Amino acid sequence: MWRTRAAAACVICRSLANSSCGIKRKSPLQNLHLVCRSIHHPYYPSSKFQRPPLRISIQLFSSLNRLPLRKTKLLNVKYGYQFHRNFWLARLASRLLKVRYLILGSAVGGGYTAKKTYDQWKDMMPDLDDYKWIVPDFVWELDELIDFEKLIKALPDADDLAKLLPDFDKIGESFASLKGFLSPGYNLVSEVIGASDLLLLLGAPGETAFRATDQGYDNDKQFKKVSDKEKIDQLQEELLRTQLKYQRMLERLEKENKELRKLVLQRDDKGIHQRKLKKSLIDMYSEVLDILSDYDASYNTQDHLPRVVVVGDQSAGKTSVLEMIAQARIFPRGSGEMMTRSPVKVTLSEGPHHVALFKDSSREFDLTKEEDLAALRNEIEIRMRNSVKEGCTVSTETISLSVKGPGLQRMVLVDLPGVISTVTSGMAPDTKETIFSISKAYMQNPNAIILCIQDGSVDAERSIVTDLVSQMDPQGKRTIFVLTKVDLAEKNVASPNRIQQIIEGKLFPMKALGYFAVVTGKGNSSESIESIKEYEEEFFQNSKLLKTSMLKAHQVTTKNLSLAVSDCFWKMVRESVEQQADAFKATRFNLETEWKNNYPRLRELDRNELFEKAKNEILDEVISLTQVTPKHWEEILEKTLWERVSTHVIENIYLPAAQTTNSGTFNTTVDIKLKQWTDKQLPNKAVEVAWETLQEEFSRFMTEKKGKEHDDIFDKLKQAVKEETIKRHRWNERAEDSLRVIQHNALEDRSISDKQQWDAAIHFMEETLQSRLKDTESVIEDMVGPDWKKRWLHWVGRTKEQNIRNETKNELEKLIKCNEDHAAYLANDEVTTVRKNLEARGVTVDPCLIKDTWHQIYRRFFLKSALNHCNLCRRGFYYYQRHFVDSELECNDVVLFWRIQRMLAITANTLRQQLTNTEVRRLEKNVKEVLEDFAEDNEKKVMLLTGKRVQLAEDLKKVREIQEKLEAFIEALHQEK
Repeated sequence: MWRTRAAAACVICRSLANSSCGIKRKSPLQNLHLVCRSIHHPYYPSSKFQRPPLRISIQLFSSLNRLPLRKTKLLNVKYGYQFHRNFWLARLASRLLKVRYLILGSAVGGGYTAKKTYDQWKDMMPDLDDYKWIVPDFVWELDELIDFEKLIKALPDADDLAKLLPDFDKIGESFASLKGFLSPGYNLVSEVIGASDLLLLLGAPGETAFRATDQGYDNDKQFKKVSDKEKIDQLQEELLRTQLKYQRMLERLEKENKELRKLVLQRDDKGIHQRKLKKSLIDMYSEVLDILSDYDASYNTQDHLPRVVVVGDQSAGKTSVLEMIAQARIFPRGSGEMMTRSPVKVTLSEGPHHVALFKDSSREFDLTKEEDLAALRNEIEIRMRNSVKEGCTVSTETISLSVKGPGLQRMVLVDLPGVISTVTSGMAPDTKETIFSISKAYMQNPNAIILCIQDGSVDAERSIVTDLVSQMDPQGKRTIFVLTKVDLAEKNVASPNRIQQIIEGKLFPMKALGYFAVVTGKGNSSESIESIKEYEEEFFQNSKLLKTSMLKAHQVTTKNLSLAVSDCFWKMVRESVEQQADAFKATRFNLETEWKNNYPRLRELDRNELFEKAKNEILDEVISLTQVTPKHWEEILEKTLWERVSTHVIENIYLPAAQTTNSGTFNTTVDIKLKQWTDKQLPNKAVEVAWETLQEEFSRFMTEKKGKEHDDIFDKLKQAVKEETIKRHRWNERAEDSLRVIQHNALEDRSISDKQQWDAAIHFMEETLQSRLKDTESVIEDMVGPDWKKRWLHWVGRTKEQNIRNETKNELEKLIKCNEDHAAYLANDEVTTVRKNLEARGVTVDPCLIKDTWHQIYRRFFLKSALNHCNLCRRGFYYYQRHFVDSELECNDVVLFWRIQRMLAITANTLRQQLTNTEVRRLEKNVKEVLEDFAEDNEKKVMLLTGKRVQLAEDLKKVREIQEKLEAFIEALHQEK
């Protein structure tokens, strides 16, 4: 029993006697406890004498430094007793179970276990390829942008670097020499300090954290109790400082990344690296949405593609939130008035320069310049006002705007007009209902992300948009709630817990995916985006809402909002885009089947393609005008011109001149009247005839059917082109002046050169007189009624007036027979004589009726006499050459008709030259201008090219285009994954 206690004491003494704590050193036996020396070393006397000490190597280790215990090796023992036993069985087992075999077996088993564990961990790790899209594209292409071989060659060698490094061997020797002077309690103090730090950070309520103080080798420890409330406040402040610290670090890194990416993209724009840049995903997706916005949903194809719909009450700050996300003040501003009058689709994408451009314009607005920003705001305001129809306040027409810049989150947002509760003066009566219908139309899309904007500075009970959003998305699966003007809310709201209730979703009767609180400036419209960001960050750093944990750090700032909205948008896109592509694929199949059944032999030409086809046909028809022969032009012009002027020639020139008594007076009268006619009326009439002839020929070519190739779908368009071209065309103003000179010279010529021209003039005169005689007889027949043959054969009779006129006609014919040289007009006494003769037979006649009837009777008598005279003049060319000397025959009327005929031929030739050389080309130019104007006017094309066939082809083309772009987008989306 005594020996056991002594042995334990010896072990304690040896532990305390060691001062090197794991460092080998010699320990003299005299330093051991007396009991230990007497028990373990009986032959060693207690008194001191000269004997070599027991040399033994001792290695002790502290449990605090977690170093493994090593086997103590016993050195040479030259003095003392060593007990020795012969265990042959143990020696046999040690030979069989040598340490190397155990080590080898353990290594094999451990290797297999490690491999199995590694495979399990590898299966548990997520596939990092799915997150490849997080890394920007230029990182994967750094090997193309940077020549790493040159960089490696430029780096110094290992030998050069070794010379710059310190001598670690000497440093190790210095530390080894200093280590012997350390106190054995140093490790214990370090362990206690680390444990106390861990307890302070991880301590739970009701516990007490301690921290040990390090004061050299002093083993005394001082403890400080901290209350639960102070500990929680300390942890919260520490957490907030850490979050803000890492937030600033993240912003700095993002800024550096933004500048680097901008530099890379600028180099690509300058052509330093010749590589083809692919269209970004967001641009491809935005194109699909633009096509869908123009798509006519005649076949009930609904647009369910995702986009971010920004809704909110009027003046709630939704436009300001969108500007913060776009990092530019791009929208018109107003104080308390409606500024957003139509939906604005904003496509945000990354680019080297911060620019904006419209879908239908090539102009780029530099958003870093205030002049371009003002011009952009003005352009948006003009487009909004132009899109609003008369009598309305808001419009359903979407304005498409693309914003590119470094660091922008890729997404598509639609800014809608603010929801109002009351219609004020100046607004249309249906403004409120129209805004509600527009908002519902966008929010009904099951894949749309609803960004609900709520003004935090007003009472929550005044909110209108929250009820609307809760109706469209009652479960809140696609709604993100944003509380704006939090700085004003913190100042004005009496109970900050109300803001906490809003952010936690407990105040409004709506649910949302996430809740955010933002600050969009101090209310000054001239503030820049950078100043608003600084103000927002400064506010939240000092806000009691964060310090008291009413708001969480990830729920504040527009930066976090932008990241969250972008993540939700792309998540929704990945989940729904393939389903939408399948829907359009089914629609395409239905449309193609309908086309094959209804139009099996026709190509699928949409409205633009049909317009191009019609345009080519119209231009071909205009060119056909140049192929009309000169003979055809002159025949048409001469005939039409004579039909237009024949009445004037007969009534105003020929008949008055024919009433004269001699040839001199006849020629003088004719010359005077021809001169007056040429100076005032004839050139203008000729140009009118030429223009009408050109119109008729142009219309004939445009409306002429080409047999089986004729397509009546173009008739309406051709008619509109013809009318607009004729409306725009103006004849050359100088044509009349030159034509007047030519006509005057032609009419002054009286020399008929040959018998052929003489006969042609007589033939022309006979045709004209016979035509007039026929017209006159028709008029007389209408005046006096049918003759006896028609009365008997057709059983018709005369009216009372016709009987009176018939009696008057008979009386007047007697008067002419008595005097064939009677003048063209009746004298008053002759009228009285005729009236009395008729009264004697019981017919009462008005004097005006007598004169009217005489005019037609004398006209017929004169025309018949002129035809008889014309027959006599057939043989008068010989007398004409002798100027009718020694002849009673005078044929001056034939010369007159020859002059008229020659003037018509020369005028027709002149007009034909003007047509073929000038006017047809000008007409072709006008046709091209009209077609170009129609091509730019989609409404005009829709109005002129209509029908089921056109609509079906148009829908089929758009569905195909949408499907192809969606498939390309899906493929690019998978590649980005």
